[in-house]
Amino acid sequence: MSTYRNQLPQLSGDLFLTDAGLETDLIFNHGIEIREFAAHTLLPSPKGREAIANYLRGFLSLANQYDAGLVLDSQTWKAHLHWAKDLTTTEQELQQTNKESVAFIRELRDEFAGNSKPIVLNGVIGPRGDAYAPEARLAAEEAEAYHAKQIGWLAETEVDMITALTFTQSDEAIGLVRAAQSAGLPVVVSFTVETDGRLPTGQPLNEAIGAVDDATDGTAAYFMVNCAHPDHFINVLENSTWARRIRGLRCNASRLSHEELDHCEVLDDGDPEELANQYKAITTVMPWINVFGGCCGSDLRHVTRIAKAVTE
Repeated sequence: MSTYRNQLPQLSGDLFLTDAGLETDLIFNHGIEIREFAAHTLLPSPKGREAIANYLRGFLSLANQYDAGLVLDSQTWKAHLHWAKDLTTTEQELQQTNKESVAFIRELRDEFAGNSKPIVLNGVIGPRGDAYAPEARLAAEEAEAYHAKQIGWLAETEVDMITALTFTQSDEAIGLVRAAQSAGLPVVVSFTVETDGRLPTGQPLNEAIGAVDDATDGTAAYFMVNCAHPDHFINVLENSTWARRIRGLRCNASRLSHEELDHCEVLDDGDPEELANQYKAITTVMPWINVFGGCCGSDLRHVTRIAKAVTE
């Protein structure tokens, strides 16, 4: 039974953290190979499972240190049918993976039951296709039918909410939000943008958020931006109605474009202190943002400095 599915605590405006770039941290900082960049493939291995657990324990401890809540992610970003062939897996195995990943983070929540603020179990769903360069446009109806499968699997677990992470198209986000609504799950949409602040499809961020809200009667709990450096989108942010729908940031540590990151063989972890100051600058324009974490190239160091900056 879920704990917060009927009332997400981060909507109160209290400080919440997330983790950072799980895959890039484990690969580059810990030398752990992740098949097809799919973190759920580590869970069956005791070594891989413990590596993820230790990684997440750092953020659980950090959240308690700052008297903050934590949005605790499942390792299910690529645990859907689009990747079945690449991962040589079956639909039944993917379904089981989604359930086991939520059970895994539930155990971690139990381990940190003494934290002062809520720990929200978040089922993560990635786009159907490349998160940097979508191979094809998805109609909302097609996306709804496709994502309903994984959302259905997650709805059967104790997950409190789901997040569409690193989404590249507003129509795909519309379909996913509708599927989540049908399943009775709170849903967050997190778009990624290119260096010009637009989605990879070329759509401006404000239009993408407006399109999703218009087509779904504002059903999404809130929106986020992830997998982009603040420099890539800070110029499009403003104190306006559409921007008030953004509650969370999970930025890349690197200023590199998606294409450059895709071909990068070394980790660009940027400057944690500078990144934290940029988060702080964004909150001066948009003080309602209250969910903070990281994405590619970032790790516990970055989120620690971000937590410090936004609470000062």
